[in-house]
Amino acid sequence: VLAGYPVSPNNQEYVLVNNKCQCVTVTSKFVPSKENPDEEVLERNIRILVPLKARENISDPLSPLRTTFVYRLSELCKNCELTEIELGGAIHQAQQGNSCEEPQTCYTYDRNVCYSSPVPFLHHGELRQVPAALTPASCFAE
Repeated sequence: VLAGYPVSPNNQEYVLVNNKCQCVTVTSKFVPSKENPDEEVLERNIRILVPLKARENISDPLSPLRTTFVYRLSELCKNCELTEIELGGAIHQAQQGNSCEEPQTCYTYDRNVCYSSPVPFLHHGELRQVPAALTPASCFAE
C-alpha cells in the first residue's frame, strides 16, 4: 500500500513517489471509466525525466556521459527511513523497505544529500586524496 499526498489542494491527484535522485515522479488519481462513465477507475502516471548530460560519476565532471538508465518501480518506491512503532507495549524501530543496504543509483544530484569530490591534501611531503567536508545545507543553492 502506497500513501500519497495531493499535488495541489484543487485536484485529487496524489504523488506516490517523488525520487529526485532518479528524476521520477509517480502520481495517481481517480478518473471516469471509459466503459462506464458512472464508475471511477484509478489512473497512475509515471513521469521520467532522463538527464541527458548526466555523468557516470556525478561527482566527477570529467567522467564519461551516462548512456544507460535503469528504472525499477520497486526501488523507486522503497522507503528506508526508520520509524518508531509500538508493539506489545514496547517501542521498536522499523523500516518500510527492504534491501536498504544497497546504495541507490543516482542519475542527478539529490538536494537532500551532499556530494563532493576528493580534494588533494599535502601533508609532510605526501599528497593524499581526502573527502571534502561539506554539510547538506552548504552544498547547493536552490
